[in-house]
Amino acid sequence: MTSTAAPAYLTGHLAPVPDEISAVDLPVEGALPPELTGRYLRNGPNPLPGEDPGHWFAGHGMVHGVRLREGRAEWYRNRWVRTGALAGRPFVGPEGVDRTAVTANTHIIEHGGALLALVESGFPYELTPELDTVGPCDFGGRLTTAMTAHPKQDPRTGALHFFAYSPMAPHLVYHRLSATNELECSVEVPGAGPSMMHDFAVTDRHALFLDLPLVFRMDLVGQRSLPFGWDADYPARIGVMPLDRPGEVSWIGIDPCYVFHVGGAHTDADGRIVLDACRYGAAGIDRLWGSISGGPTGPAAEAASTGRATLHRWTIDPVAATITETALDDRPAEFPTSDDRRVGLSSRYLYTVSERGDGAAVVKYDHATGAATAHELGPDTVTGEAVFVPAAGGTAEDDGWLVGITTRRDGSASQLLVLDATDVAAAPVAAVTLPRGVPAGFHGSWVPDA
Repeated sequence: MTSTAAPAYLTGHLAPVPDEISAVDLPVEGALPPELTGRYLRNGPNPLPGEDPGHWFAGHGMVHGVRLREGRAEWYRNRWVRTGALAGRPFVGPEGVDRTAVTANTHIIEHGGALLALVESGFPYELTPELDTVGPCDFGGRLTTAMTAHPKQDPRTGALHFFAYSPMAPHLVYHRLSATNELECSVEVPGAGPSMMHDFAVTDRHALFLDLPLVFRMDLVGQRSLPFGWDADYPARIGVMPLDRPGEVSWIGIDPCYVFHVGGAHTDADGRIVLDACRYGAAGIDRLWGSISGGPTGPAAEAASTGRATLHRWTIDPVAATITETALDDRPAEFPTSDDRRVGLSSRYLYTVSERGDGAAVVKYDHATGAATAHELGPDTVTGEAVFVPAAGGTAEDDGWLVGITTRRDGSASQLLVLDATDVAAAPVAAVTLPRGVPAGFHGSWVPDA
């Protein structure tokens, strides 16, 4: 018997909102730190009313923003990213991709004075500070591929490292953008295959590419809106590319797994590369991908809940071309974040979102002590990633705040939550009540006024 129930990604805390609104003078519980003056912006999928995109990842991009200034929450607004896909232009296909016919639904960053909504299948879209869409950005015509939704900014130079992957050759292209948005480098990285390469990592010396067995499959074209699936015969590998020799890569095999998000990477004192990431096993990612590809609600969706990632570490010896894998924790972990000023460098702290039977939590990992501290949200609330905002004049690496949107599991209400990063388990420093339930989404950024 065929079920007519709505897919999980259109219900509860994932249910899209039907319109764009603006609200001012938002209620605040607690006290917002006055130096939090800027905008918290978060992107995520939000299909138009009546649409079913066939996959959680395929809805049109919508940015939700909260403006804070000197202890006040001045406004909330949400706006669709007005891409070619929203305008009704169809996606052309790998042989003749229209890079503007995308959803731009995964991340939003500020770089070189431009606010960019990102998705890994096409060009970034520039937005105004008020979240109106300016249009697609190809950096003066020099960008001819897609752009990952997970670029990495070098905290020393301001340069932005990013890449593009494709089901068709060339499968992997590395790019580097200057601090002023000049595309300085674009080079093919040889040896990659048609993997769904969602994220990557950089150290002070290397870029690390994840070529893993969730791959483009022709047998799924026409069956899924995103025709990727697990291939047990596809080798799992990490590509190590020196940043000073772009295009030169060494591929090193690892145990089969999948990674959506990396937590960070650095070079240790012995010259080894240390990579932390949220690792899915083969069975777990297969179940999860089936669920968010339009699988039914009920028992099948509950079974997919076992498809959770856990925090792992890979230690890579680039000279011997060997990798050692270690599990850092057994609790579910996703959406890892840290201090952006430590990108490519050793970082003591990592923050993740954990979801299990007793509810959601924000978890702080201390790599120096091995401790994990959780801010528990209970069974009725879910949370997005926690963005770290450093405190002015802070001396310790965790001096600052964690900012993110929480939503009731039934989708009825949301808050912008502010936690003290030095004491994550404590009560929130502040909570801003938003004027509507905000559907759980993907990634966001704190954009300070300064």
